Amino acid sequence: MTSRLIDDGLFDGADPPRLVGARCSGCGTVVFPRQDSCPRCSDGTMAAHPLPVRGRVWSWTLQVFPPKPPYRPPAGGFEPYHVGYVDLGEVLVEARLEVSRPEVRIGLPVRLTTVPAYQDEDGTDVLTFAFRPDARSGGQR
Repeated sequence: MTSRLIDDGLFDGADPPRLVGARCSGCGTVVFPRQDSCPRCSDGTMAAHPLPVRGRVWSWTLQVFPPKPPYRPPAGGFEPYHVGYVDLGEVLVEARLEVSRPEVRIGLPVRLTTVPAYQDEDGTDVLTFAFRPDARSGGQR
C-alpha cells in the first residue's frame, strides 16, 4: 500500500520525517507551523528550523467529537482520541497523542511518529504527525 504525508511543508523530507517550524533571525522565536513573519517582534526573517523529535506532554484532552473540515473520518468512522500540546523545548506543538488513557499524563515523555489521517480516493494512506510514548528513559530531546 502506498502512503504520503498530509502536507510536505510540515516536514523536513528526512526518513523518518521530522517536523519543521521557523525561527526568527531577530529575536529567536520558534513557531510551528512555519510562517512568514515573527509573531513576537515582526522585525526578523523567518527561516526553516527542524524541531526535536522528543518532548513532553504539556496538556491534553480527549477529542470526543469529529473535528470540523478538512477532517475526514477514517473508513471505520470517527473514534475519540487524545490531543494535546507537546513541549519540544523551544515551542509547544498541538498534536494527536497516540497514548492510551491509563498512560496519558502531563509530563509524559513522547516521541514524534506518523499515523494514518485518512485514505485518498485512490487508496493512498495519508499520514499526519502524532506523538507516542517514548520508551527511552528521561524523554531526552
